[in-house]
Amino acid sequence: MCGIIGYIGKKQAQPILLNGLKRLQYRGYDSTGLAVLDDKGLRRAPSLRIKKRAGKLNMLETAVAKRPLKGKLGISQVRWATHGVPNQVNAHPHWDCTGKIALVHNGIIENYEELKEDLLKQGHKFRSETDTEVLVHLIEKFYRGKLEKAVQQALKEVRGAYAIAVISKDEPEKLVGARFGSPLIASVGKEEGFLASDIPALLDYTKEVVLLEDEEIVVVTPGSLVVRNLQGKTLTKEKVKIRWDVAQAEKEGFPHFMLKEIHEQPQAIRSTLMGRIAESKDEIVLPELKSLEGFLASMQKIIIISCGTAWHAALVGKYMLESNVRIPVEVDISSEFRYRDPILDKKTLVVAITQSGETADTLAGLREAKTRGAKILSICNVLGSSIPRASDAVIYTHAGPEIAVASTKAYTSQLAVLYLFTLYLGGLRKALSAPKIKELILELERIPQCLEKLLESKKIILECARRYYHSFGFLYLGRTLNFPTALEGALKIKEISYIHAEGYGAGEMKHGPIALINPRLPVVCIAPESRVYDKMLSNIQEIRARKGIVISVATVDDKRIPHHSNHVIYIPKVKELFSPLLTVVPLQLLAYYIAAKRGCDIDQPKNLAKSVTVE
Repeated sequence: MCGIIGYIGKKQAQPILLNGLKRLQYRGYDSTGLAVLDDKGLRRAPSLRIKKRAGKLNMLETAVAKRPLKGKLGISQVRWATHGVPNQVNAHPHWDCTGKIALVHNGIIENYEELKEDLLKQGHKFRSETDTEVLVHLIEKFYRGKLEKAVQQALKEVRGAYAIAVISKDEPEKLVGARFGSPLIASVGKEEGFLASDIPALLDYTKEVVLLEDEEIVVVTPGSLVVRNLQGKTLTKEKVKIRWDVAQAEKEGFPHFMLKEIHEQPQAIRSTLMGRIAESKDEIVLPELKSLEGFLASMQKIIIISCGTAWHAALVGKYMLESNVRIPVEVDISSEFRYRDPILDKKTLVVAITQSGETADTLAGLREAKTRGAKILSICNVLGSSIPRASDAVIYTHAGPEIAVASTKAYTSQLAVLYLFTLYLGGLRKALSAPKIKELILELERIPQCLEKLLESKKIILECARRYYHSFGFLYLGRTLNFPTALEGALKIKEISYIHAEGYGAGEMKHGPIALINPRLPVVCIAPESRVYDKMLSNIQEIRARKGIVISVATVDDKRIPHHSNHVIYIPKVKELFSPLLTVVPLQLLAYYIAAKRGCDIDQPKNLAKSVTVE
């Protein structure tokens, strides 16, 4: 889950590397470091200088401000620790015994212990506790004057996941990268070249990138790049056009990326719907699924796999697909899916939901499903990432870059795609009539405007944050389509405010959680207008009877809910099917403002990283 960036060219590397690290901080922030080849010219041999610091990027920036690393070739990393505690020694880059080769790495080397044991016997000296340092010593072992050849031989020895960038003091004209299981992109401009974990790191410098596949090595020189596989065969790679711009990766006046991205949700949903609704409004247009049309019409089961927030979107998807398409849907946490020996076959569709497209557990589950003959559809935000490339079809969310670790607009955009897919499938399988589809499409198109109206008023949310930011715990309750919303609300407050919270189906309250109710426990009850409204109201009354604090999320003009709640946050009136797109937003804002009152690091919560690229 670390972020890496490398540069070679005519400009000073250090500012470019630091700028790239700023854009990649959502991938990790336990420690940072950079290595720059300081070319002294004819009088002195070049030297490889490394600067590393524990903690966040500002610690490194302070260090290099005093003594800049001057040079035009360099690599850098922001770390999310897997092996070895977060400290200066374990920070990347790592270098070999000679001090000639430096490397940064994202991933996990699974057989590092046995490799390290062999290297120690051969006389190699290790400085850190990391698995990564094994790689640079392996490259040193095989180095005979050609860096890419040594990288190729070294990578044949390792098991696990990696995206690496490597430089050598003896070859100042090249930057070498490789990947397996972890993302890596490359790009070249006029007399310069780049490597990076993700697109935001390069937005200031290029609009075209090459997406590396597993077991590919790239050699970047100023203005050119060559890609080969581990067997040494030269490959032809197409460039991918980046549609994001720099402004999308900036805060634009908001105090945090999370708040900005909450407010971007209306536009993100508009972008996701754009071009996918027929002018007649009675049909969903998804050309991405044309090749699967026959299969989708006859398939017998859907399994959705995902992690974290995407898993909550998947749970909402189960409700909407089963009730509108009448097809069985299972939902699995990706990390459990492939270990439970799932029952699936050639009549099964596996849907993988992921913001980054690089989630290791979801990718592994997808591959397991493919070996068993299932078809794969992915829902993803990042163009050309690993999971879409491994799928039979992909529907992109078009939410734009999401920088904050706590997901907001990616979640609602994933829901929007699931609504599109449901309506498309309902029409294809004749489960929904054209008039019904039109009715639902017209309602779906109203959602961005409803969200804008909802975001205009935060008075009650701010009041709740002021009153309850010191609470030791929260309980979130919902039913049917909004049971997953309760799970998502609880996750958000845990992620960024470090308050313990639990989400439950409200009907489960009497089976245990009701024991927690007391006058100091805030209970967030998601109770929009719905067929289970009266059931939800009964649950709220049970809480009030035990003197619990009730914060209700209800439909505007609800006359009954205020009599049973301490606070009511109103949402615009929409059809029950689409309510999860609205009810989640007050919960995102509540988590945000509570975290702000507690002084938490909202965009970079402790122990978390944006993209979980290791199992």
